[in-house]
Amino acid sequence: MDTFGYVLDMSKKINEMNQKLEFTGDVFQQIMKQLSIVDSFKGNWKSMELKHSKNLKELRKIATIESIGSSTRIEGATLTDKEVEKLLKSVKITKLTTREQQEVVGYYEALQVILDNYKDLKLSERYIHQLHGILLKHSEKDQSHKGQYKTLSNRVVASYPDGSQRTIFKTTEPSMTSKEMEELLLWVNERFEKNDMHPVMIAATFVYEFLSIHPYQDGNGRISRLLTTLLLMQQEYEFVQYISFEHIIEERKEDYYRALMEGQKNRYKETEKIDKWVLFFLDCLVTLIRRLEAKYEIYSKLSKDLNERQQLVLEFVKKHRKVKMSDVEKAFIHYSRNTLKKDMAYLVNEGLLLKTGERKGTRYHYQE
Repeated sequence: MDTFGYVLDMSKKINEMNQKLEFTGDVFQQIMKQLSIVDSFKGNWKSMELKHSKNLKELRKIATIESIGSSTRIEGATLTDKEVEKLLKSVKITKLTTREQQEVVGYYEALQVILDNYKDLKLSERYIHQLHGILLKHSEKDQSHKGQYKTLSNRVVASYPDGSQRTIFKTTEPSMTSKEMEELLLWVNERFEKNDMHPVMIAATFVYEFLSIHPYQDGNGRISRLLTTLLLMQQEYEFVQYISFEHIIEERKEDYYRALMEGQKNRYKETEKIDKWVLFFLDCLVTLIRRLEAKYEIYSKLSKDLNERQQLVLEFVKKHRKVKMSDVEKAFIHYSRNTLKKDMAYLVNEGLLLKTGERKGTRYHYQE
């Protein structure tokens, strides 16, 4: 594309985006309020992260399992989070015999690439193709088109637990997909570079446009949620890795599709607005923050109310999930049985452990 053509196309794209992002005064106020919450938390996160860094590894593990389970279930899969966790633990010796298993492992591998390398990944056609290839790496029926733009028309379809489906909206035709993706990526990267729009607004707009284009034959919903995590983490909203954004979307699946449909019903018209989508996206992000704050309060309470020995005992039970009193004694031989029994009773009384059984059958379980 020559320079003149590039300037013309970008000018047109900017005007189109500006139209979609024209909000009423009331909507604008709601958006500003939500962005204020997000940025305030972002500003406080670094100190919070340092204070409870030892707990974040476990939080990320839980969030990863929830993200994989939720994102695949949104597309019609049925594996529970427990089943996802079990599969990933045995994946090295398990043959992926079902499509659901293939999708779960693919999502896990793509998400790990993002979490481990987000600072080095570029929002480019090449990298998105690579992520799509990783996502569908194990899906037998998708090998012919993974990492390539679609060649057949597709549509956004909502899948429900009873097996029913509903068409949400039509998408960009294959012949226009490459051009629209090129324009979208140019627009997004230029916005981030010029810093002339709030980064969360850029991310929300990108996800809406990506889903509207639906550039791949399959896997668009899943890759859009992976790219959401990538964009937010690249803009220093790293806290999103500790609470599952995908899980929140799954909980509000009807709202998710409704917000997309509100804009999509006027696709390619001057009346196409994405205010409902932006509000939904921001509301999900604020929900994520509230849940992370709640976790933080729990950890703060533990740090304040438990002594070092009790924290070590709790971590031991947390690691093994279910223990007997004799297991605790063997692990903490330098403390008396009486002291450890008092610790266990205190942890049960505080609601941090669950006690089941009696006498020799007594077991202690870690409470999520």
